[in-house]
Amino acid sequence: MAVGVTPSHAALAGAVPSRRIEWTWAPIALAVAVVAWLALVPLAFMLWQSVLSPQTATSAARFTLDNYRTAYASHDTARLFLTSLEFALGSAALAFSCGALLAWINERTDTPFKTLFFALALVPLIIPGILFTVSWIFLGSPKIGLINLALQHAFDTDTVFINVYSIPGMIWVDGLHYSPVAFLLMTAAFRSMDPALEESAMMSGATLPQIMWRITIRLASPATAAALLILFVRALESFEVPALLGLPVGIEVYTSAIYDAIHSYPSEIGLASAYGVALLIITSLCVFITTRISSLSGRYSTVTGKGFRPRVMTIGRWRYVTAVVFLIYVLLVVVLPFLVLLWSSLQRFYSVPSLAALKNLTFEPYRRVLAYPEIGTAIWNSVLLSLASATLIMIATSILCWIVVRTKLPGRWFVDHLASLPLVFPGLVLGLSIMVCYLTLPIGVYGTIWIMLIAYVTRFLPYGMRYNTASLLQVHKELEESAAMSGASLRTTFGRIVLPLLKPGLIAGWIYIVIVSIRELASSILLYSPGTEVVSVMIWELWQNGQYVELSALGVMMILVLFCFVMLAQLVGRRFGVADA
Repeated sequence: MAVGVTPSHAALAGAVPSRRIEWTWAPIALAVAVVAWLALVPLAFMLWQSVLSPQTATSAARFTLDNYRTAYASHDTARLFLTSLEFALGSAALAFSCGALLAWINERTDTPFKTLFFALALVPLIIPGILFTVSWIFLGSPKIGLINLALQHAFDTDTVFINVYSIPGMIWVDGLHYSPVAFLLMTAAFRSMDPALEESAMMSGATLPQIMWRITIRLASPATAAALLILFVRALESFEVPALLGLPVGIEVYTSAIYDAIHSYPSEIGLASAYGVALLIITSLCVFITTRISSLSGRYSTVTGKGFRPRVMTIGRWRYVTAVVFLIYVLLVVVLPFLVLLWSSLQRFYSVPSLAALKNLTFEPYRRVLAYPEIGTAIWNSVLLSLASATLIMIATSILCWIVVRTKLPGRWFVDHLASLPLVFPGLVLGLSIMVCYLTLPIGVYGTIWIMLIAYVTRFLPYGMRYNTASLLQVHKELEESAAMSGASLRTTFGRIVLPLLKPGLIAGWIYIVIVSIRELASSILLYSPGTEVVSVMIWELWQNGQYVELSALGVMMILVLFCFVMLAQLVGRRFGVADA
């Protein structure tokens, strides 16, 4: 009975596997091989480069541990580690505090206008990190910062109230920018929490802060720990904030040390690789701990087989206080950063807002930016890379997820771990490892747009896995079993049943990867060459050249385009039933 059934279908249908290997297994083998190459080969080359001395005109490269001695045995090692730790912990703590508070207000209270606040709180996710950082330089610089100037004028003093060129300033900017990540993570936790315990505490006379601290936060302990670790890893790999705010005043973290080592003369790629190994070990440990915490989250479950209805708490007059908190947050992360970029983009030369400067408004920066010969190439490269990487990732991960979820192939867990490995690669470290790899291998992609496509596909591959896995787990395998029993081939079943049912996850993942690919700077900054610039790199170069009004004009256009894309994506998502598009 199983003679005409392919190996995968036999396993799905419970029949005896056939010895015949169908040609449609070739794409599966190819997908696994490509993922193994993307995830492992650059890592191996970075490790290899970290133990080599630089090649010179008089001596060949040789094995050495000097790079590690320089990186970890010098007197600057402790300072670099402590600075990186201080920045990452502070940024994670601030981002979590803001995001968790807003999530609790949004999900557990009767604060007015919550739907509007929810949408506005997510807007910073579409603002590239370099633009958010530049906007806060305009707002919090000791000399030209609008907030400083306004407070100094109000209090008639020369005191500097905000200095973004400092560790607290770096923490402030980075934490604010990524607080929406904590908001999303904690929103999911609060939304699935049974409110019965909170209601019982309120009936017993507990105050609002007591309920939040003693019950809500403790019930969300796994989500809290996981969110903090994720934010900590993300802060460790942050590049824009340390580069723009730290390097000008001599504050170095691991990412800026890697960038400096590569751009020194002569380039110290081995030293940069040694720094990258340390960063890779730290992020790997954090990801492992996050996974362990997630596996233990069942101990804190409050939603069981008994029915419950999520309800919000009536907080009386406090609802107006929480609304004001939301307004202040939106002002700091959306309104002020965008308005200061808009103001700068309408000036011939950057000047502080005033009645006199108001008379000098012009669209000249926009005309200058659009007249740049590189702008068309940068836009085309950004669009091409984002669309191509999103499409390739979602197609490849749909196959990989099917292997992991649906088959009983030995070692399928390794495929899942392999595809998720790039999660532990900070963007700058990934760019470094790919640069080292393709500088060494005579493949001919270094200096072309192909190496950037490889970097984007590798970097965002785990996100495609998460979207497709979540979608596939919601589809029962009975449909595939029925197709197998009816004699359908593996290719027919996958193309006509699996992929159509995965459409919501495919679209949502594709949209997300397009957005983050257009914003990507950390891996691009080490891999681009003349002719392969992307928009984020062009913004970086404008900042390096002191062309602030042109940078602002390009940034405003980029934010508006991304915002329109997200709005369009939501419409398309509703059309295809994608709730989180």
